[in-house]
Amino acid sequence: MAVLKGLMKLLASLLVVALASAGIAYVWLSQPMDTGTRPLDLSIEPGTSPKAIAQAVSEAGAKTSPTLLYAWFRLSGQSRQMRAGSYEIQPGTTPIRLLSMLVRGEESLRTVTIVEGWNWRQVRQALAKADRLKPDSRTMTDEALMVHLGRPGVAPEGRFYPDTYAYANGSSDLAVLRRAAKAMDKHLQEVWLVRQPGAALQSPEEALILASIVEKETGKPSDRAEIAGVFNNRLRIGMRLQTDPTVIYGLGEAFDGNLRRVHLTTDTPWNTYTRAGLPPTPIAMPGKASLLAAVQPAKTQAIYFVAKGNGSSHFSSTLDEHNRAVNRYQRGQ
Repeated sequence: MAVLKGLMKLLASLLVVALASAGIAYVWLSQPMDTGTRPLDLSIEPGTSPKAIAQAVSEAGAKTSPTLLYAWFRLSGQSRQMRAGSYEIQPGTTPIRLLSMLVRGEESLRTVTIVEGWNWRQVRQALAKADRLKPDSRTMTDEALMVHLGRPGVAPEGRFYPDTYAYANGSSDLAVLRRAAKAMDKHLQEVWLVRQPGAALQSPEEALILASIVEKETGKPSDRAEIAGVFNNRLRIGMRLQTDPTVIYGLGEAFDGNLRRVHLTTDTPWNTYTRAGLPPTPIAMPGKASLLAAVQPAKTQAIYFVAKGNGSSHFSSTLDEHNRAVNRYQRGQ
């Protein structure tokens, strides 16, 4: 009997110790780690072991025990489910929350936006300024970059769909460009399938070029289809497009913001005053609305249009009417 009582006391003591230990463990797991006042960057490469992940948390700046973290990862039963990636450990993060974040793969993401109507030079500038985006394309020529993206011989202008793209810290700008190029391919294919019969376009490539011109010419969204209709009519009858944005594009960085008459007569491959048909490449990154307008132009008799000064345009079917509109809206007569 005495032995039994002693055994019972020992078991009770062990239970108290176990409960106390469990309580201490729970408190530790529930307490925010000391990470300072700013988020800590944690980068985990594929194949990193749970023990190395615990050590990486400490090396990132979290003042916590790697040994205890590793023990927590193992005891949780989820140590093999933690995912590689780029993470931010926010102030107030507990070991419980840290494990959940790593298991769910809740990477810290940044974003970069390609704006409708931007040209390729502006896209490169935006990528260069993007926060924590690895500038792998910075030293590449346009030709080398397009080869890397699997598009040898293709000009980059117009090839990247305007949108906001999320990326993990340290991602390559080439990965963002690859996604944007695939998005443009997808949208261009979609609109080409719903093109109007009889539209003066022979290929998706021509649709992309025309859409880029529509993008740059449109001040009021509701005018897009009508503007595309004017250009469609001109292409059909062999009339030159005579659109200023193509001239400006051909001038490149030499353009100072003031389009002069001499520019209209200075020949470049993109000058649609001196050359018939579409220019050799797009002149900007068109959005979905401009892509759709290019393949579904308004059915109109207009072959001229002029900006009215309020973002919208006046459309004319004769030169006399157009000249009157120019006098009214451009010359104030």
